[in-house]
Amino acid sequence: MSGSDEKKPDQSIRLGKSFRIGLSGPPGVGKSTFIEAFGMYLVSKGYRVSVLAVDPSSARTGGSILGDKTRMTELSRNDMAYVRPSPSRGTLAAGYDICLVETVGVGQSETMVADIVDMFVLLVPPAGGDELQGMKKGIMELSDLVIVNKSDGALVDSARYAQIEYTSALKFVKATTSYWKARVIRVSSMGGPEAGVGLAWDTMKEYFDIMESSGELQKKRGQQRKIWMWRQVSSELLDLLHEDTQVREMAIELEAKVLKNEMMSGAAAHQIVEKFMKGMTTS
Repeated sequence: MSGSDEKKPDQSIRLGKSFRIGLSGPPGVGKSTFIEAFGMYLVSKGYRVSVLAVDPSSARTGGSILGDKTRMTELSRNDMAYVRPSPSRGTLAAGYDICLVETVGVGQSETMVADIVDMFVLLVPPAGGDELQGMKKGIMELSDLVIVNKSDGALVDSARYAQIEYTSALKFVKATTSYWKARVIRVSSMGGPEAGVGLAWDTMKEYFDIMESSGELQKKRGQQRKIWMWRQVSSELLDLLHEDTQVREMAIELEAKVLKNEMMSGAAAHQIVEKFMKGMTTS
């Protein structure tokens, strides 16, 4: 894009106010297809977009992104977009207007992503009932927006039903802020902007504007920085523990006792910390 044809994105997100959006959902929900369509929609609006995949289970290999790049062929080739593995040292692809952080692991990855993004979005399949019952309550509590994906063709009625089910379920979830109540919308990633990708962005943009103008966004980011400070403290303390030869030898003995049920895990942990602290004071 160049000259008079260049799209001019909303300046509230430019000028250093990048928008970090977390995206999660069960396998088969169509996350990659949604991200491809959504990312291309944002690029068409003139935004610079980064896509990061967080998968704690493959942190060493970064293998998860290979599948994403093959499924996001258009987006990964676009000069306005950037697709890569997990963010390193908390840097969310600086210089991009919108950062999409996808969870491709399970369990802790959702909480991890929720603690680094401005908005957490949950993608769900076009069904309710048993699927809703099986959805972890924790992930519903994290969600600022629920998107019923694949709302097209023969699945339209199922998607409408799922929207009603999830809307009802969210009534029992306490809002994380008084400025925003989680919503449920339907999207078809295959049908273009008019099928819901545009609606998804409008809803996310509304969330950003409300949170930013109220001061809640700055407050949330501050809380996140504090959380990551203590996570870093925990990580560095564990590294020091593992590097201490005497503590490591003692830990091996205590682990054996815990395995044989000869010692309670809490008592073993206390002894390890006590040994480490004594070593620190004498060194």
